[in-house]
Amino acid sequence: MSPAAEILVVILSIFLAFFLALGITLAIYLIKLTRDIREVTKSAGRTVSHLEAAVGGMSKLAQPLFLLELATKFMKRFKNFKKGK
Repeated sequence: MSPAAEILVVILSIFLAFFLALGITLAIYLIKLTRDIREVTKSAGRTVSHLEAAVGGMSKLAQPLFLLELATKFMKRFKNFKKGK
């Protein structure tokens, strides 16, 4: 084998080793990133479920408040109607 071919083989093997190490490092970071994303999505899911429960509670409270507001408006109108006569 000629010296030029040997130098070319050494250079190519160095580049291949560098890119192999870079690929392994990137794969490790990708695995860590997917784990972090999974934790964030679980946290977001828990938050959404808590918000759904809160909205459900508010909707149960909103109906009686609406009826109470309607009754107070009716009473004010009735009171004003009596004052007018």
